[in-house]
Amino acid sequence: MTLSPQTRRTVRFIVDYGGLITFLVGFFLSGRDLVEATKWLIGGSAVALLIGLVVERRIAPLPAISGGAALFFGVLTVAFDDPIFVKIKPTIMNLLFAAGLLIGLALGKSPLKLLMGSSIQLPDVAWRKLTLSYGLFFAFLAGLNEVIWRTQSDEVWVLFRMPGILILTLVFSFTQVPLMMKYAKTDDPPPPPTPG
Repeated sequence: MTLSPQTRRTVRFIVDYGGLITFLVGFFLSGRDLVEATKWLIGGSAVALLIGLVVERRIAPLPAISGGAALFFGVLTVAFDDPIFVKIKPTIMNLLFAAGLLIGLALGKSPLKLLMGSSIQLPDVAWRKLTLSYGLFFAFLAGLNEVIWRTQSDEVWVLFRMPGILILTLVFSFTQVPLMMKYAKTDDPPPPPTPG
């Protein structure tokens, strides 16, 4: 079965953000209880990954890693009845993404090029610049998550988590468009990578 581009985008959005959206809804419906909301996150992440698997017959690497991490940290949060696990998940995931990109760059590789596949054709110099930029951006998100969950209310942190990180990622990705347009060999802009 061939999916239309709109259906493919919808499924990709569900796979990428379904768990976080259910977490946000669960937080406010549960009376702002992070442990209860995490149960919604676990369920939403599992359903989102299942939808991706059934519809696309595969789970792309980034959603699989992010969804798997949501399930792992979610189960720890519920099992220990301690929201610290769900709060540190964005820190750990963004640090892992940052380390992967920056270490790969230091080794002369282009991990971002591998993640984005053939969605855009860029010369190596552009991939190196983008990899550095996204690596530093993910490190920034990790630090920002630590500051917010440690200094702000649960409500502020949840709104930072979703939609805050998504908005920051989209804004940052738009700042990279001039660089991509300068070097691009195709007119199709790539989707931004999704942080944890």
